[in-house]
Order: sequence, then structure tokens, then C-alpha cells
Amino acid sequence: MSVIAEVRSSVHRVPLVRPWGPNTTHIHLVVTRVITDDGRAGTGFSWAPNVGGRAAHTLLESDIRDAAIGLPAHPAVAYDRLWWHLHEAGRGGLTTIALAAVDLALWDLRAPAGLVESIGRRRDAVPVYGSGVNRHYGVDELVDQARRWVERGLTAVKIKVGLADLDEDVARVAAVRRVIGPGVRLMLDANQLWDLPRALHAIEAFRPHDPYWIEEPLPADDVQAYARLREGAPGVPIALGENTHTPWQFRDLLTAGACDILQPNVVRVGGVTPFLRIVDLARAFNVPVHPHLLPELSGQLACCLPLPAMVEDVEDASFAALGLLDTAAPPPVRIGDDGLLRPGDGPGLGLRFDVDLLKSTRLDDDGGNS
Repeated sequence: MSVIAEVRSSVHRVPLVRPWGPNTTHIHLVVTRVITDDGRAGTGFSWAPNVGGRAAHTLLESDIRDAAIGLPAHPAVAYDRLWWHLHEAGRGGLTTIALAAVDLALWDLRAPAGLVESIGRRRDAVPVYGSGVNRHYGVDELVDQARRWVERGLTAVKIKVGLADLDEDVARVAAVRRVIGPGVRLMLDANQLWDLPRALHAIEAFRPHDPYWIEEPLPADDVQAYARLREGAPGVPIALGENTHTPWQFRDLLTAGACDILQPNVVRVGGVTPFLRIVDLARAFNVPVHPHLLPELSGQLACCLPLPAMVEDVEDASFAALGLLDTAAPPPVRIGDDGLLRPGDGPGLGLRFDVDLLKSTRLDDDGGNS
């Protein structure tokens, strides 16, 4: 088996087309090349919307690179060795976010026929749901966004809730429900903003508008509170997992009965290797997995899941929408007018970044664009 001979990373500050609020106008992208002793190279990435991109890059360029060189170029073997090497610095979070770049690069190498075929295709297409970071939108702007999603042919949409005034939240949800109609699934995301009593009250207030799920209503690691929430608000599914980082943490959510739907983010959990372990856990509990964000990669993974899933497409925030992908290369996924995502047929992860854009967005050692 070939071994890892080199790991090279760069960090980039990429402007968002549609800012997620006054303090979130860009994302950080870390691009990593893993080169083997037989001359092959794979490309992976890590990602953070606001905090952690530069720290992940530093970790990749120091401790991870030093520990990775000489390891077998096998995703699971390398992941286990690297996670153990790093776990004293944090069992999840920054460490797994940084590790994802290496794991994804190794999967890029491991899947010459494409990621879907390498893992095992279970379906040819998956539904997409429109999603927005839109708590700062006025009602008219929010309704216009929902209307755009429906006009695209999407059969499910997600909006943010969690305003200080619950009556205002309910009015916004009602306005979106009116414009999308009863046949479109409507998901609500509170981004951990409530405590247990407020979450119970809010779910009852939203219930007449038929929420398909309520996402992260409580702090993500408050497992016992989530179990109590599900007991106290039956009939409205609870979705959780975008801020959960290790398979053991996901196991604890499942055994506690804390959620109805799991939403692992493939970067935050550390890459495809731990993502697939989480999927196996969820299958044992008959809990569906809906991958969080990153449709170019999540869409491919969703086509391999044992239970049906939807893929999240945050408006104007995919890698393609941000101009990060080389348009001369085959796209990793395609979203049709029927609201379905279909994976491409390129090798590896199918992600080929635009070289010129990477050059123009690269951060130098002082934090500015070089």
C-alpha cells in the first residue's frame, strides 16, 4: 500500500454572494493536497463560515502534516491514527474539522470511478430543499426567497426561527406557509437559541403550520434536554447533528432518544470515513440521515444512504454559486428543474477548484489576501 509523502494546505477567504448577516460576509476554505510516495495526489478541503478556518489551516500545516507523513494512504487507517494523535487537543470540533481535509483528499484518491460508486450507489437522485440564513430578512424578503425555491421546483424549504418575539416568528412561518402551500415541506431551524421551556412553547405555536422538523432548538450537546423535548412535544420531529463531531457523540444522541433525524456535517465530523460510521449507527436505530450543507459533497453521500434523504442547498452558498469550482471540469452534482440532485460521473470527489479564484482569495501569513 502506498503511503502519504506530503500534505500541503492553503487557506482562503471567500466572499458570500448573499451575506448570512452583518457579521458573516465570507467563508474560510482550506484546500489540502495529499501526495503519496508513488506520485498520486488527492484534493480535500475543510470549511468554516466564520471562526476556525485559519486555526484548522495551522493545525494541518503543523501537527497533522507531521503525523500524516508515512501513514498508509487509506482513509480509515489514516483517520484513526490521526484522530488518536490529536485527541488530546480536542476529541472533536477544530481537530475533526481539520482532519476532514486529509480524509477527503484520501477519498479523492481512493475513488477513481467516483465517490458514489466507491461507497455504493443506492439511488440515482435525491430531493433538494431550499435553505436560507434569513433571520435578518424582513417578511417580504423572506417570502420572496421562499417563492424562488418553489419556482425552482423544490418540494421542501427551511427557514430560520428564534427571534426574540415568538409572535413575530409565528407570523413569519405563517407567511412562508401561505406562499409555498400545503404540499411543500417546511422545516424550521432555531440554531440552538432556546431553552427547554421556550422550545416546548414554540413548537406548540408552530404546530398549526405543519413543520416537517424543528432543527437544533436547544444547545447541541444538551442530550438530556433533547430527550425531554421529544417526550413533551410529540408529533413534531427533532433534527440534530450539525454541531456534533464524533461517532461516539452521535451514539449518545441515538441511545438517549434525543432526535428523530440526524444531520452530520461531513467536514465537522472529520470526513467521509467517520460520516459513514455515523450512518451505520443511525441505520441500527432506523433514524434517517440528512447531510448538512455542502451540497456538492452531501448530494453524493445522500445517494449512498440506506434510508431516503434530502440535501440542503443554502441559497447562493454552494461552491458552484460562490465561483469556487472550475467550470471547465464536469460538475460534481447537478440540480434539475425537477428539484432533484444527481451526482456527476467524474473521478474522486469530483471537486475541481478554480485556480484563479483560489489565488485571489488566498490569505497570507498576516491574515490579508496575498
